[in-house]
Amino acid sequence: MRTLVERYALPRLLALLFSALVALQPAAFGQDYAKPAFAQQELDQMLAPIALYPDPLLSQILMASTYPLEVVEAARWSQAHRGLHGDQAVRAVADKDWDPSVKSLVAFPQILAMMDQKLEWTERLGDAFLAQEPQVMDTVQSLRQRAYAAGNLRSNDRVRVDSQGRVIVIEPASPQVVYVPYYDPLVVYGPWWWPAYPPVYWAPWPGYYVRPGYAGFAWGSGIGVSVGFFFGAFDWHQHHARVVHVNNYYYNNRTVIVNREINVTNTRVTRNVNVAPGAWRHDPAHRRGAPYRVAAVREKFAPTGTAADARRDFRGHEPAPAPAARSRQEKRPEVRGADAQARMRGNQAPDGGRQSAPPSQPAVERQPRAPPQAKAPASRQPVPQTSANARVQRPSGNDRGSPPSAKPHDDGDKPDKKK
Repeated sequence: MRTLVERYALPRLLALLFSALVALQPAAFGQDYAKPAFAQQELDQMLAPIALYPDPLLSQILMASTYPLEVVEAARWSQAHRGLHGDQAVRAVADKDWDPSVKSLVAFPQILAMMDQKLEWTERLGDAFLAQEPQVMDTVQSLRQRAYAAGNLRSNDRVRVDSQGRVIVIEPASPQVVYVPYYDPLVVYGPWWWPAYPPVYWAPWPGYYVRPGYAGFAWGSGIGVSVGFFFGAFDWHQHHARVVHVNNYYYNNRTVIVNREINVTNTRVTRNVNVAPGAWRHDPAHRRGAPYRVAAVREKFAPTGTAADARRDFRGHEPAPAPAARSRQEKRPEVRGADAQARMRGNQAPDGGRQSAPPSQPAVERQPRAPPQAKAPASRQPVPQTSANARVQRPSGNDRGSPPSAKPHDDGDKPDKKK
């Protein structure tokens, strides 16, 4: 008896246990949504050129990368207003309906130009930040640890580097002057560890030079900003970006537009989703129809049907007609056919019969010249006979005031004289 129980009951018990494991752990059996959108080597590759930026600047670059179309608009504006940077540039775009993170970057034209030129990189950076924010922040810290271990990340007169064990914080040395560093990722981090995924690279910006003692770094002029200019920061322990200031002059909920011609100031309300200090939240309204390329992010921020409609409207297409308008359009061919039929009712053949093909048939509407060709021989045959008889009878009748003697040398009079 015991042998029979072991033979039949034990396999069934194992089958039930296996089914329970499959039901409780779907991610362990190859579900696509459980896979990260970007592998670690891809994150290292895309974050390498900006991981050593000051924390406030880096946080707002990551936020702005989630709004690629507004970044492009801001970059084009910056190109058209060369010479404007810092607070002066940010105040000049007060009337723009851009996300505050995008507005803040017009203070740093070289960063906007880089994000515009490498738009594919910008989109991937934003997708990674939305899909894997904790892993993105861990990657930034990992890259900083490598640069610090290589001896290339230290405090100086431009930035302050504070190593707090597993966390390295980078802040501007002065709250009113921001220096944007340029560095070669293949130098500052030491030997690169992903040969198949080299770091993103761009050439140094104009006006940047290498200072002695700064291996791999180049520095340009400092950019002046007001105290409390940055609203973004990082919570490294909670692994997310934060909004710490909501009273910045470019972050408030009002956009002031001045009409200088009539000296009237209008206020347009633009609502930010981050209205109070706390964890940063993405605002899909500033996405401007740009698609979310990661499935999990798309499901979260773009409900079914809205993303396609937004992209369609952004590309300049007219809005789709309402059902009533479409029904009227569907009736238009019938109206045109009725008009054509009414116009052709009086168009009969010479023998008094109507046309052989009904006007309502599609062939008659599509080829309106076919019926005249078919009736042409019948309409032309009686015309010469009638006109010829008219010419013969004209000399014998004086109805038109033309006497027969008007043509004395006409050959047509000779048969009459013989008679």
